[in-house]
Amino acid sequence: MRKILATALLCTAAFSTAIMAESERSRSSVATPALWPKVQNPVAEDPAIEARIKDLLSRMSIEQKVGQIIQGDLASTTPEDMYKYHLGSVFNGGNSAPGGKQWAPAPEWLADADRFYDASMRPHGNLPLIPMTWGSDAVHGHNNVTGATLFPHNIGLGAMRNPELMRKIGAATAVEMRVTGLDWTFAPTLAVVRDDRWGRTYESYSENPEVVASYAGPLVEGLQGKVGTKEWLKGAHIVATAKHFVGDGGTDGGKDQGDNISSEEELRDIQAAGYRPAIEAGVQSVMASYNSWHGEKMHGNKSMLTDILRGRLSFGGFTVGDWNGHGQVAGCKTTNCPAAFNAGLDLFMAPDSWKDLWINTVAQVKDGTISQTRLDEAVARILRVKLRAGLFESGRPSSRPLAGEFDKIGSPEHRAIARQAVRESLVLLKNEDAVLPLKAGQKILVTGDGASSYMKQSGGWTLSWQGTGLPDSEFPGATTIGKGLLDAGGQNTILSKDGAYREKPDVAVVVFGEDPYAEFQGDIPDLIFRDKSDNLELLRKYKSAGIKTVAIFLSGRPLWVNHHLNASDAFVAAWLPGSEGGGVADVVFGKSDFKGTLPFSWPKLATQYVLNVGDKDYDPLFAYGYGLSYAKPGKVGKLSEVSGLAAGAELPVGTWFERGKTALSLDFYRAGANDLEKLHNGIGTNGDFVRSFAVDRNRQEDSRRFLWTGTGEATVALAATQPLDLSRETNGAVAIEIDYRVDAISGGPVKIAGYNAGLKPAGSGLDVTSRLQSEQGKGWQTMSIALSCFAKAGLDMSKMQIPLSIRTSAKLDLSISRIALGTSTNGTVACP
Repeated sequence: MRKILATALLCTAAFSTAIMAESERSRSSVATPALWPKVQNPVAEDPAIEARIKDLLSRMSIEQKVGQIIQGDLASTTPEDMYKYHLGSVFNGGNSAPGGKQWAPAPEWLADADRFYDASMRPHGNLPLIPMTWGSDAVHGHNNVTGATLFPHNIGLGAMRNPELMRKIGAATAVEMRVTGLDWTFAPTLAVVRDDRWGRTYESYSENPEVVASYAGPLVEGLQGKVGTKEWLKGAHIVATAKHFVGDGGTDGGKDQGDNISSEEELRDIQAAGYRPAIEAGVQSVMASYNSWHGEKMHGNKSMLTDILRGRLSFGGFTVGDWNGHGQVAGCKTTNCPAAFNAGLDLFMAPDSWKDLWINTVAQVKDGTISQTRLDEAVARILRVKLRAGLFESGRPSSRPLAGEFDKIGSPEHRAIARQAVRESLVLLKNEDAVLPLKAGQKILVTGDGASSYMKQSGGWTLSWQGTGLPDSEFPGATTIGKGLLDAGGQNTILSKDGAYREKPDVAVVVFGEDPYAEFQGDIPDLIFRDKSDNLELLRKYKSAGIKTVAIFLSGRPLWVNHHLNASDAFVAAWLPGSEGGGVADVVFGKSDFKGTLPFSWPKLATQYVLNVGDKDYDPLFAYGYGLSYAKPGKVGKLSEVSGLAAGAELPVGTWFERGKTALSLDFYRAGANDLEKLHNGIGTNGDFVRSFAVDRNRQEDSRRFLWTGTGEATVALAATQPLDLSRETNGAVAIEIDYRVDAISGGPVKIAGYNAGLKPAGSGLDVTSRLQSEQGKGWQTMSIALSCFAKAGLDMSKMQIPLSIRTSAKLDLSISRIALGTSTNGTVACP
């Protein structure tokens, strides 16, 4: 086995090197300005502002100037840091909130905004006083704040085809941010996603660049106000950010932070389509993208950040990096990156690396690595936006218009806008025999794992980065889809958690879909919907009982769901509607007709990863723009249930063992003193040291029982056919979750470890003996082992051959039902 693995690794590396070399010979990452039409910037230069900038720069120290170009995350930065290092801004990442809390109500945000502002305005001798600004990922409403209005994610908004409603959504979001004292949002996302496997697909309005372009201007104006008016960037408005420049939606293989290998013309016409209208609407901030273009990271691509964005697109605000994105530029570290700054990045987003980055950047200005001219240029751009936004005159955040008017957070007016957006975003894929609209007097059963889940209907970037682990109490004023249906249906409608009923209903509505995710944790290998619950079984059971079935499908992208479509009489793509689940009931019960049409093509096979309108051999199940309505019905009929995937490929991404199956790239092995044996389907009943059997937990033979005999040391390992690259997950607070049951244990120790390619372990492993002993006979448990534990032990997380092994000489009777990557903290094992 070792020889086979080593040979495979060498061949793969050689092949990859050859391909990369050929790619570099045929493509360039340097843009050609002549290919990009010139844009007219609508924001005229203000002589008074330019004079103030010149005066400020003449009085600022190098240290103060460097502070303006670096921002830290709320979790790693204090008001005292802001004062001491002259930081010009702060931001809250997806998991950051005031006071180090996981979630915080609106008043605490406003109080923190005052604290940071006060620190920025404390005198430093004769240096000028420069107010700070606070950035936040308000990507579907002010989604970091408890009780805020949560609008549908962008993919749902793209289904509306309603630019003017986008303007209202932007304005409502700006108001709710102003209430909490925040003045800058990292939105809108203008990615044009072309491979739906990408985990950020739901952050894109459409695969069609025309839709993205039509939304960019109105949303920017809703957030910022109109250029030339007194309210622009002031009052009820904030600074917007067009992101991520450029090419994030077109990476090869749909990989997060991957390489975009499209031509410059494709980059211009497809991926950059939203930037021209955003700039023409006066957007004041542009965020650089993590992705590369032909191998060069955008954070360090001078031809794109300077020659194109500044020169041809005439952008007149400042550029900001993404979370430590500068550290990915060739030759850079997160704490040291003059290359990105010299390429045209004006403001480093340095969440936890800001202090050392500040120290190094000050030194680089003083030794000439960064010129004083370039530093002044970047600082001037930041000051210009602050002056345009009136920050020098507006005082403490709590003294500004709308600040502290907490009744505007999740106000009825804003929720009405969101509910309208939900109604217009729903796409009716199927409605056989006019099952919809539901009718008064019908006996209606509402069920499914999404019926009462605020998290599933809201998706990622909701109160936390991944949108997971949220209690219902964090959604005051919101309405689940199930509650909306229950209210609309009245006394003949019941909500059933498990799908059971006493009296046979006329119609069963099953609400289900993807669990929340964000960024790389949402990347998938194909487009099959991996149903983690029994939603399909429920639909089939109801249908076989003669009950009409309606599916409400929650997802951040189109997915292959032909099994579910065939088991449903009506099927609604509801995307990720946010806090106003009642909008679904409005349409399903016929108070409004379906208006939404597909913003993305719906796959006929789970292998149609790149499926975009206008492509050669375009052959979707439902084409871009498809959408039935009550006024325009249609018939779908029986669909093929051949997904195009190999058997066993349907396990959820990041799930290595579940329901009695291992993921395609993994197998169970057992090892005694000198032998290594693959276990067929995880079963091997005749071993001397360790044996394994199929056992039941929730389904027949969905788990494996491993029985160590105690006659010698033995190992059970889950091994990959090719090394796994878990480096991104290791940096993202991800853990290996194991669902298990201990029926007997005597002796020890029992250790869990990982192995690199070449089957080399690191450290002595994690000793879990006492834990297993304490859980003997107590039923099913969950253990979470942070991947960082293995990294700290010395493993190369980019080359994990065996992500999990259990080694002991004890007598141990241990059953396992699931092994997967996750972010829960249930049963956390402390690193040694």
